[in-house]
Amino acid sequence: MRFAPGRLIMHRNVRHGRIGWVRPGRVVSDDERGLLVWIARDSPVAHEVTEAGLGMRAVSFAEWISSTYRLAHGRWNGPPLLKFLPTGAAHSVWWFRDAHGRFVNWYVNLEEPGVRWDDGPVAGVDVVDQDLDVVVRADRSWQWKDEDEFVERLAFGDDYWVTDEKAVRAEGERVIALAEAGRFPFDGTWCDYQPPPEWDVPDELPPGWDRPPVR
Repeated sequence: MRFAPGRLIMHRNVRHGRIGWVRPGRVVSDDERGLLVWIARDSPVAHEVTEAGLGMRAVSFAEWISSTYRLAHGRWNGPPLLKFLPTGAAHSVWWFRDAHGRFVNWYVNLEEPGVRWDDGPVAGVDVVDQDLDVVVRADRSWQWKDEDEFVERLAFGDDYWVTDEKAVRAEGERVIALAEAGRFPFDGTWCDYQPPPEWDVPDELPPGWDRPPVR
């Protein structure tokens, strides 16, 4: 399935069948290259926390996997984001901006290929975030990100949602090669993108945003 430009969809991260986080975004384009989504500043979001209200990075992974969870609501307080999910690829690429809206860097989020769903009034794409990431600067120099967390969690076997460390690293290295060569999407495409002025920011997540994950 493909989503029409301008449609509001849910970008959701799934962990062992639970929603880890959800962010609503407007579809910029959806074609053979992949799905491009705009996440506006102050968009309503939800993310998984422990019953004590702590996020996954606030506790050790051993404590996290032994906790009970709930979804906390908030607002996207980061910069506006473009997110590109290439067709069939095990990663997405995000365009980060500064406070003035100027492009700063790309962020390669390593993840299982997205699975789409469409319930009519609400639709979305579910991914499994594999935690290891790559930051690609504007000059196309790069560095791994969250490698310590990735290594820590791999030690927990069945409790972790990543099962193939080598495949995750290989995907990162493949995308790094694209970036170093200045190939799409690291060729300047969309670095100056501006959303249509009529795109509003929803007041809250729409009914159905928390439907059971498809993966």
